Order: sequence, then C-alpha cells, then structure tokens
Amino acid sequence: MKSYQSYIVQTDQSDMTVETYLKQVLQISGRKIQKLTRQKGVKVNNKPSFLGKKLLPGDTVHILSEKDVDYGVVPQHGLIDILYEDDHLFVLNKPPHQLVHPAGRTTEGTLANFLAWQLKERGIVSTIRPLHRLDRDTSGCIIFAKNAQSQALLEAQLKANRIKRTYWALVKGVPPQSAGTIRAPIGPHPTHPNRRAVTPQGEEAITHYHVLVPGSAVSLLELSLETGRTHQIRVHLAHLGCPIIGDAMYGVRSPLIGRQALHAKAVHLQHLISKADITVQAPLPPDFRKALTLVNISLPE
Repeated sequence: MKSYQSYIVQTDQSDMTVETYLKQVLQISGRKIQKLTRQKGVKVNNKPSFLGKKLLPGDTVHILSEKDVDYGVVPQHGLIDILYEDDHLFVLNKPPHQLVHPAGRTTEGTLANFLAWQLKERGIVSTIRPLHRLDRDTSGCIIFAKNAQSQALLEAQLKANRIKRTYWALVKGVPPQSAGTIRAPIGPHPTHPNRRAVTPQGEEAITHYHVLVPGSAVSLLELSLETGRTHQIRVHLAHLGCPIIGDAMYGVRSPLIGRQALHAKAVHLQHLISKADITVQAPLPPDFRKALTLVNISLPE
C-alpha cells in the first residue's frame, strides 16, 4: 500500500501551481519532482494532479513518500517526554545523562531507542531522525523529524538560521559584559581527540549570551547559537573565562551538580507548512534547580 504525506495549502500559498508549491514550499528538487510524476505520486485533494494545476487555500497536497522499512535503532521500552508534536516533527525533553542516539558501544538506552518504541506502540514504522545533537549530559529540547521530507525542510530552516535554540547555563564568575557575542573559531583540540578548542584554523562559531542573574562566584546565563559546532557553548564559555559549572572537560567538577549545568531551554521554529512561529520550552530538571538553590539564585520571572 502506498504511503502519502499530506500538506494543507495556506492562504498566502494560493494561486501557486502544484510544481511551484513542490519546489518553493516543500523544497523538493526538480529531479525528485520528475520521479514523483512518473510514479503518479502527486495528488491534490486525493485526486491525481498535474504540475500546472493552480492551488486554492485549503487544498490538500498529497506526496508519495518512500516508506521506511525500519527504525534505524532497536526499539526499547522507556519513558519519553514529548513537549510538542505535529504531523512533521517531535520536540522531546532529553533528560541529563542520556545519549540522543546510539554511538560507539552504546546501542540501547538512548532517546532514539525510546522514541522508536513509542512509534512501534502506535503501529508506525519510521526511521528515527534527530535534527541536531545534545551532549549526553546536556538536558532539554531536541527536535526529531517524522519523515525524510520533514527532515529536509527542517534542515533547510536550520541552515538558514530560522531555527533558534536557547540555552541556560550556570557558569563560574560573571562575564565582562552583561550581554555580548562570542566569535571564536572552533576546531579539534591539538592534544585531546575528544575535545574541541578555540583555534585560528577552526570553523566559524558564534554564540550570543546575556546574563540572567549575575553573581560574584556563579552566574546564570541565557545563550543562543548562530552556528552549531560540537561543544560550542562549553568551549566558548571556557574561552570567555566563565566555564560551565560541573563541566569536567572544559572546567572542573562541582559539588553543585553531577554534570555540566547546561540546559536547552527552548527551540523556536516555523511550522513547516503554515509558517506560523512555534516556541517550545523545556522545564529545568531537578538537579539544575537544586544547583540554583544552593547558590541562592532565584529563577527570573
């Protein structure tokens, strides 16, 4: 049985031809459109359509999808916290101390394993597609695409910097300014293969920050990424002289928290079809809240 992805035409997309809609809205290449045409894989309102047909608001465009045959990971029973879900994506709340996806010798117990189980329980076979990464010990928002087409559209948003990620970090000391931008290229560490470092030969890396709650010994910062380099926030804050509390790799361990105190507080993106703004927030986990209490930092209103 053929499987289709469905998309509802919005008011500002009316009067487009089917071909224009496929190219501009769904970001489908000309080559793939030709393939879909040969397969009779484009319908409008459940009826076969030609590429020159004009679309009206409320029309439903159906695109033949390549059916996934497995999850890409072993489904495993476990709890997941779904912060947001629509026809195209999930935003999950990743707990600390958990990998996003199997890596190295770790094949189970990851967020991807648990999401695969959730889909299996729904009777859905779909490859698990994380859009970006969070370090094992970083908590908070992470996006998963539901299918290959949604992944392509989300990756286009990410590349165009239309997906914004907001982080909270508890850091040593206080930055020299209440708000600023760290522009420092990041590349492999010269002596530690698992680490990254600020180096002139590295890739461009840009992190924006502002101080939410300053303190003489510890401060709470809000950060956003303009680029997405490995360990970017951790490396940049250490470079600034304000390493993240508990970050053993780029600072020192701390009795306040058993990991780096970094939390992906929110993601901001556009709905893939309506283009409506979507903001999803993840609550602070208990260990982060406890660390704030121990240093007498009250959460901002």
